[in-house]
Amino acid sequence: MTSGHVIELSASDFDEIVGKSDKPVVVDFWAPWCPPCRIMAPIFEQVAAKFAGRAVFAKLNVDEAPEIADRFSIMAIPTLIIFVNGQPVEKAIGALPADALEKLVAKYVR
Repeated sequence: MTSGHVIELSASDFDEIVGKSDKPVVVDFWAPWCPPCRIMAPIFEQVAAKFAGRAVFAKLNVDEAPEIADRFSIMAIPTLIIFVNGQPVEKAIGALPADALEKLVAKYVR
């Protein structure tokens, strides 16, 4: 489902990948049954390609990792959270157009 620009996270590797990244990590909390999530997927891939090497883009299936979704109070999907140095710095709820996602990510990319 994802390209080389987006990685799939699981409950077992979430803290390792998000917490140890030296780049901002943009996490898409989603589920396969969610229509807005399916709309968001190609947009997320497109923006991930633009920021390749400058930010990490990852997806977390909330059905497969409910404990991570609970930890970050995910009440609606898709929800995007940007992490810097392992800490959440911004949250966006709902599907975003590409330009809005690019502006959001650009604030945190060096």
